[in-house]
Amino acid sequence: MNYGLILGLSLLILFIIIVVSYERRKISIKEISLLATLSGLAGVSRVPFSAIPNVQPTTFLVIISGYVLGPFYGFMVGFIATLVSNGFLGHGPWTPWQMLSWGLAGLSAGILNKFFKNPSRIFLSIFAFLWGFLFDYIMNLWHFITFVYPHTLKSFILVYSTSFYFDLMHALGNFGFMYFFGKDFITILKRFKYRLNFIKEEEEV
Repeated sequence: MNYGLILGLSLLILFIIIVVSYERRKISIKEISLLATLSGLAGVSRVPFSAIPNVQPTTFLVIISGYVLGPFYGFMVGFIATLVSNGFLGHGPWTPWQMLSWGLAGLSAGILNKFFKNPSRIFLSIFAFLWGFLFDYIMNLWHFITFVYPHTLKSFILVYSTSFYFDLMHALGNFGFMYFFGKDFITILKRFKYRLNFIKEEEEV
């Protein structure tokens, strides 16, 4: 049984449901513009850092987007940012899994905001640090299921242990971006969000 193919098809169905759900939402042109801008920024920002193994601001920007705009928008920024960045760096069978991983990072940040309205700089940095590992653990799972045979505990541990330093670079990069730029980005994005909400209230009146 080809588990990689089964999971890939399952992801495709999930993404179709998400896109259909997005199409049915009542979203203003300004919200779409902000979503496109954040997704483009998160995706393109990965390109200049491609020479540094697994260090890029994409995860950081997706988390910030989700934290300020909410779980749905966070997922969509991660989802679209993957398509943008891989448009430059190359698409492949890993793309759907990156879309899922970055989407979940944004979604979880939106959920985090429901419980922590004013987290400290270090708290957000640790959250971003953990997502460096979580993102790569999801990608490792895809690699293990699709390319590694036989599926044993030994091969599973080997896959995850050999990628540890690569995963650590992602986590440390996330921590650094969030620690030095996170609060400023949140403040700026909140202003855009307030402006969008203000415009929507005016239109409703």
